Amino acid sequence: QVQLVESGGGLVQAGDSLSLSCAVSGRTSSDLRIGWFRQAPGKEREYLADIRWSEDYASYAYSARGRFIISRDRATNLVNLQMISLRPEDTAVYYCAGRISGRSTYSYWGQGTQVTVSS
Repeated sequence: QVQLVESGGGLVQAGDSLSLSCAVSGRTSSDLRIGWFRQAPGKEREYLADIRWSEDYASYAYSARGRFIISRDRATNLVNLQMISLRPEDTAVYYCAGRISGRSTYSYWGQGTQVTVSS
């Protein structure tokens, strides 16, 4: 089992930057991947990025490239999502999730953290 807890959400203005953190605990094996997703009201959940727990190799959705950066710190067991030049359309609940490499399904989910971007 893997436990995930997000933090860092809040209310910001358009153009601001914000960094979210995902505290990872439990089965933090080398085949674990941690991803960030978001879900805006009335919309489907959207994949943003993911990173391998064992090495600093990240993948991004096309929509996230250039403004979002995912990173992991194994010393503190955190996976962070840095977001720059935020827009009102970035308003959503942001989730981190975990899956085992080779499996397509994310089995572990955090409770989410709200990000609201005002214009």
